[in-house]
Amino acid sequence: MTIADVWAKRAALAGKTVTVRGKVVKFNGGIMGRNWLHIQDGSGKAADATHDLTVTTDAVVKLGDIVTAKGVLAIDKDFGAGYVYKAILESAIVIVK
Repeated sequence: MTIADVWAKRAALAGKTVTVRGKVVKFNGGIMGRNWLHIQDGSGKAADATHDLTVTTDAVVKLGDIVTAKGVLAIDKDFGAGYVYKAILESAIVIVK
């Protein structure tokens, strides 16, 4: 799926396994026992934030890596302290291409 497709269909995909491919544009390691990355694939629009998807994983990646991520999509996930995700791919298996 494209990242824009995930955003467009997020309500129907909630709780289901989703696979996306994109470029790592942000990586934060070891936060809350997991690594956090943002991927983009050129789909979606920056103006409405449908161009970027947050992924949590055990994998360690680098900025610029092209990855395939497969995980369970959660919507409206609230981690507290103002961190709410309208769509997030959790516990993903990430493969670097």
